[in-house]
Amino acid sequence: MAEPLFDRLCLLGIGLIGSSIARVARVRGDLARTVVAHAKTPATLARVRELSIADVVEPDAAKAVQGADCVIFCVPVGAYAEVMAQVAPHLKPGAIVTDVGSTKMSVLRDLGPLMPAGCHLVPAHPMAGTEYSGPDAGFPELFQGRYTIITPVAGTDPEAVEKVRELWRRCGSMIETLDPATHDKVVAIVSHLPHLLAFTIVSTADDLAEETKEAVLKFAASGFRDFTRIAASDPTMWRDVFLNNREALLEMLARFTEDSHALGRAVRWGQAEFIEDRIRRGRKIRQGLIERKQA
Repeated sequence: MAEPLFDRLCLLGIGLIGSSIARVARVRGDLARTVVAHAKTPATLARVRELSIADVVEPDAAKAVQGADCVIFCVPVGAYAEVMAQVAPHLKPGAIVTDVGSTKMSVLRDLGPLMPAGCHLVPAHPMAGTEYSGPDAGFPELFQGRYTIITPVAGTDPEAVEKVRELWRRCGSMIETLDPATHDKVVAIVSHLPHLLAFTIVSTADDLAEETKEAVLKFAASGFRDFTRIAASDPTMWRDVFLNNREALLEMLARFTEDSHALGRAVRWGQAEFIEDRIRRGRKIRQGLIERKQA
């Protein structure tokens, strides 16, 4: 077995992603000698103790980070600034601070100004997840064969960046590097907009007259069921994602709206060739995902 990558790894938040990292650490044994888990609620802390997925369970964020050579923010992105204000004075000199959030410009905004001199901020985003949340939702295979995007800024210590890359390699991820702004635009179309659409479609169905809604639930086809799976995602996390990637999400929503109106016009005017082209393009994208083993 390889040497542990870190002596003390601190997970701030222990939901789906955080508890999956903790489980990888348990299974592999080479992520860290000691894994510290922090959560706010007593029920979550008690459950983490029952699951035995961390060596230390700490309700105080400031105490949790003490002595850690790597701290991973696994809380919703909207909580980053508040949590960072609590922990920044207690970070070990030279500590690596990274995260798992799906917005990256907001990470630089909320964590960057509070980073102590000598510590290293290396934002990251594992492109993996399910609709489930909480410490019971995690599993060690979550990141296998999935991409993790690293978004370091110019001047970041190369050794710190490489350690974060190696962390995710050991979790089973394929690693890509993007600048934060490009990352946010990409995930706006491949992740954030699909969730926005899913929440909207399911809400529209819920607003239907009662008798119609009952029929919708009874006869829901696979397409609608796929939307309900996405719409079951954690409300706090996705509220924060939408608000912290506002500009990119609204840009992609505007482009989607224009394209959906174009397809609607084609349906209205019987433009079969245009409709078939859109459907073929969808099939091609799906085939590409299958070939890359991302579907």
